Amino acid sequence: MATLHYFAYGSNLSTPRLRARVPSARLLSVGYLPGHRLAFHKAGIDGSAKCDVVRTHTPSDRVYGAVFRLDAAELPRLDEAEGPRYERRDEALFTIGGEPLTAFTYKALHIDSALQPYTWYKEHVLRGALEQGLPADYIAAAIEMIPAIADPSADRHDREMAIHAGLGG
Repeated sequence: MATLHYFAYGSNLSTPRLRARVPSARLLSVGYLPGHRLAFHKAGIDGSAKCDVVRTHTPSDRVYGAVFRLDAAELPRLDEAEGPRYERRDEALFTIGGEPLTAFTYKALHIDSALQPYTWYKEHVLRGALEQGLPADYIAAAIEMIPAIADPSADRHDREMAIHAGLGG
């Protein structure tokens, strides 16, 4: 069975969230995308901001994430979960150990810098970053400092957070 490498940098850093979408996903390595920064500005269909990677052309800028191996047959499920507001692209990455690697990731097509993420979405990203062991200074600067707002749908908030039940809160 054919496999693919996927670079997750947003809510799919959370293994429970990603495996709910593509059960075959297995962590290969922590890695980074050079010359990019993380932005919470992708316009989600729910009216909130989602993550995106933005090219900066500054080699020292990095977006850290996790490289997962997944079954190619599950790619349509992940594409559907990410929705039409992202474009799938192959990117040249590096593992945390400095080894080059190519993986696909998603880049936003619809941007609105005035939007903020919902608290549950930011929580998926934060939990995933901590779970994968991304650098603490990166987590503090790129994720924790981002303001988030309450989702007007308490039911959606509860559904999203339920995926973490039994994983320490």
